Amino acid sequence: MIDDKSLPEPLYRANQVRELDRIAIEEMGIPGICLMERAGSAAFEILKSHWPQAHRIIVLCGIGNNGGDGYILARLAYLAGYDVMVLQVGDIAHLKGDALIAFEAMKAIGLKAQVFTTTKLSLVDVLVDGLFGTGLDREVSGKWQDVIDSLNSRTCPLLALDIPSGLHADTGTVLGTAVRADVTVTFIGLKPGLLTGAGPDYCGKLYFDDLQVLPIIYDSLNTTVKRLDYNNLKTALPKRPRTAHKGQFGHVLIIGGDSGMIGAARLAAEAAARVGAGLISVATRSAHAALLNITRPEIMSHGVETVDELKPLLDKANVIAIGPGLGQSTWAQSLLEAIKETEKPVIVDADALNLLSKNNFKFKNSILTPHIGEAARLLKSSTIQAQADRFAAVRALQRRFGGVCVLKGAGTLVADSEEQIGVCNAGNPGMASGGMGDLLTGVIAGLVAQGLSPIEATKYGVCLHAEAGDRAAQDGERGLLPSDLIPWLRHYANP
Repeated sequence: MIDDKSLPEPLYRANQVRELDRIAIEEMGIPGICLMERAGSAAFEILKSHWPQAHRIIVLCGIGNNGGDGYILARLAYLAGYDVMVLQVGDIAHLKGDALIAFEAMKAIGLKAQVFTTTKLSLVDVLVDGLFGTGLDREVSGKWQDVIDSLNSRTCPLLALDIPSGLHADTGTVLGTAVRADVTVTFIGLKPGLLTGAGPDYCGKLYFDDLQVLPIIYDSLNTTVKRLDYNNLKTALPKRPRTAHKGQFGHVLIIGGDSGMIGAARLAAEAAARVGAGLISVATRSAHAALLNITRPEIMSHGVETVDELKPLLDKANVIAIGPGLGQSTWAQSLLEAIKETEKPVIVDADALNLLSKNNFKFKNSILTPHIGEAARLLKSSTIQAQADRFAAVRALQRRFGGVCVLKGAGTLVADSEEQIGVCNAGNPGMASGGMGDLLTGVIAGLVAQGLSPIEATKYGVCLHAEAGDRAAQDGERGLLPSDLIPWLRHYANP
């Protein structure tokens, strides 16, 4: 059993998980009911470990294989001395295959399913959701919606089998309504919808069990989506030699900080420095350029009002980051235009993205880091459309603008030119505050400056930033400030 800190990297869409099931059953000779027994048993072990004092449990079962997992869990709990109630949603006459076998085995020990009513949900220690599996692709309605709404009004904890019912396995979109679980245990293949969009909010703590299938069954399926793991990425930067000097670790130029927004440029600049860039310059408004040197003397701050004043700074830089506090003024537009032909790596964030959405060009070597609102503007769509399928949105961004594209949010996505998508499942809601994105821009710029490729720097930078956020949030998520992450950026850049 693997928890959410050591989940596998490959992610499989619902149709791919069905294929994994088929291979295990038809080609590896594992009976389907055997896999179902293992799933029910694994879920029961999770229930016991999370709620050791629980005695009365209610298992809600639908009419598919997800319900079959529920019947097995209920049977095992009943035999172990638990007070178990099984509530059936949907007509038992529609049960077939392995789910029917599991149902009959439960009946054989004297445990019967009862028709669901809301009143039966009272006086329970743990609820188990076995309503829908990963095959759901339409909005939940009618009695099913009523059942899920009743579950979500509970006061007791809930364990979801494979996926919270009502959550789309591929996208993490809520299909009208979905069960909010405290713990989810998923089987055979880790589903991308559990890690992004609404998935993390509805899954609670996530566990994975491969049901003891042989690793060879995964070899026949190629997946273009993988979980990003800081522990596997942290070796990207080599150990520094004793003869190291600042010129070996790159020169980052941050362009931004219009009137009233100098803090954004300051955050990006310090983040780049804290992950190890050798030199940091900032091109900002002349009126407040000197302030940066007062608050952080290591930053070389330059007042820039014209493109001609920017050009010498562009010549010295190895990597450019534009957007933090940039604004959308004529000044901002002119600076964006000034770098559009550069072949140096460019990290584009914040208002530079908003300006880019109004212009018909793309950079030759870019890393775009939009949140969902900026992504929608870049794609000429709505935030609702973009959020409905975050994977499709980040793919569309990459095809439109080239380079590397990030889609920030719960389960940040990273897409490159080969259409590989990485999903970062670290990070927390405390990071939803102004300036967090500016930090990420600086982190990625600082890593590119040290010689990582744009895709390496982005994957590592997203994870490093998220890990720093999780560590800084140990004292509480509410009130977390971007500057609280800065000491931890340095920590996670030196594993």
